[in-house]
This record gives sequence, C-alpha cells and structure tokens, in this order.
Amino acid sequence: MFDLTLLRSILPALLTGARLTLVLTALVILVGIALALPVALCRNSRLRGLRAAANAYMLFFRGTPALVQLFLLYYGAGQFESIRDSFLWPVLRDPFWCVVIALGLNSASYAGKTLAAALDAIPRGIREASFVLGLSRPHAFWRIDLPLAMRTALPALGNDVILTCKATSLASTVTLLELTGTARLLTSETYAPYEVFFGGGLVYLAINYLLMSGLRRLERTFNIQASPQPS
Repeated sequence: MFDLTLLRSILPALLTGARLTLVLTALVILVGIALALPVALCRNSRLRGLRAAANAYMLFFRGTPALVQLFLLYYGAGQFESIRDSFLWPVLRDPFWCVVIALGLNSASYAGKTLAAALDAIPRGIREASFVLGLSRPHAFWRIDLPLAMRTALPALGNDVILTCKATSLASTVTLLELTGTARLLTSETYAPYEVFFGGGLVYLAINYLLMSGLRRLERTFNIQASPQPS
C-alpha cells in the first residue's frame, strides 16, 4: 500500500538532493554553451581539418552513451601516471567535476550540431546586406548572424537543457548524492522504492516543468524582439 506519510517525510531529503541536481545542470549547460560555438564554427569551417575534427568530436559524443563517457573520465583518467602527476588530477579525481566535464562535453556535441545547422541556415542575402552596410565579418557575425542563429536554434537547445537535467542522474553512479543518488540511498534505508522513486520523479517533474516554462518565455521574448514593430 502506498505510504503518503513516508513520502512526506522523505521530501526534504529529496529536495536537498535536487539542489545538487540544479547546480550540476547549470554548470553542465555553461560548459556545453561555451564549447558549442567553437564546435559549430569548426563544423561550418572551409578548412577540411577543422570540419573533420568537429565531425569526429560529434560522432564520438553523440554515438556513445553518456554513462560510458563518464566512466572513461572518472575511472579511466586515474590509470595514466602522467595525469595523476599533472595539475589536472585534483579536478579529475573529484566525481563532481568529472560529471560536469563529461556531461558538458556531451552537451556541447548536441548543441554544437544544432548551432552549426542554424548558422548554415541564415539566408545569404542577410550576410550580403551586412557587408554592403560596411560591417566587418566579425562584427556581422556577433551582431547579426549569431543572434539569428540562436533564435532559430533555441527550441532545440531548450530540449537539450531538459535532457541535460535528466542526464545528471548519472552522477549517482560515481557516488554523488544528487536527486537520484539521494533516492537510492533512501531506498536502502526505508526499503520502500516505490514511494521514494515516485517522490523523486515528482521532484524531477517539477524541475523540468519550471525549466520548460522559463524556456518558453525566453522563446517568446526572442520572437517579440525579432518581430517588426508597428510604426
């Protein structure tokens, strides 16, 4: 029988775990966004070597499970003495930063491909008009191309944000007590997996609902700013 009293008693612990989930989500998104633009530019570059490197990067991170990538970084990095003796080791031995790096690299592969497609979809006439107006290529990119591409890519990037939030549950496999990790710990203490994971699912649902609402508002803001204003 479903125990509502138990569910109410474990909600504070689940919400505590949700804080770490939100922190991980925010940091992974920041890493993904920071790397997505270079990946997109390399993907659309005229240089064959840069295109090949970007395609190889996206093929690996999009074609292999995020859990495998996390395990390769967390368990695999320590096998190399050169890494253990380097300045990277204090970061790579910490499961928190391994999750941020691994999921950030994974997120960048999806966001980079989306952004590359959005940049490639910008009409040639807009670029020609910017050059006629005397804008330099970098100036036109930052003031015209990138804002237009972000508006086009925003719905797909929003989906990536939701997937990233859910992917942080993999952090529980490397000892982090985020929302899923906390639920697993509570299950071992209460022997009530149904109530515990039902409560965890409700918290995930609430987080993702708030994220989706914020992303929809951001999309509307972009559309309003882009629409012609009445004279």
